[in-house]
Amino acid sequence: MGTHAVLKYWIPKFWDDEFKQLNYVNETFNDTASIERWQSLGYATKFTGDMCDMRHPQPKWNQRFVDLYSEMGWKNIGTSYYRMPTGTVLPTHSDLYLRYVDLFNLQGQEQRIRRAIVFLEDWKSGHYFEGNGILITQWRAGDAVEWKYNTPHMAANLGLDPRYTLQITGHV
Repeated sequence: MGTHAVLKYWIPKFWDDEFKQLNYVNETFNDTASIERWQSLGYATKFTGDMCDMRHPQPKWNQRFVDLYSEMGWKNIGTSYYRMPTGTVLPTHSDLYLRYVDLFNLQGQEQRIRRAIVFLEDWKSGHYFEGNGILITQWRAGDAVEWKYNTPHMAANLGLDPRYTLQITGHV
């Protein structure tokens, strides 16, 4: 299984607030076993924020993120903007990447997959991220966290304002 390292770095801000105007859609979390476990532990029934992925129009500056991660050696890069409303808790989980694995024929090569979250705004009270047991708060716009395929992570918005992030997926 290997080490579940979480890499932290900063990207100088080049974006504006266009991400707040995207056509966000709420989709059900794609791991029913995790949902059942969370509900048995007493979590509420809404586990995901709202997403705007590459099936929908992206901000005019989105390609700059794709180019940046391409320069870092990532391939087949996908982006998804994520708006987490107040009261949303996504308990600890590891992503399955089912659609990504099928799309890029990575069956048996899942350990090549990388995920990064870019915080699009400065941290606000009640916004929370944890990767492999490492708490991350107090971020500033441009802070990013990156992990390998099956690293456990969680997110929550217990604050009063929506929490906006950019989720980037690729493989090395």
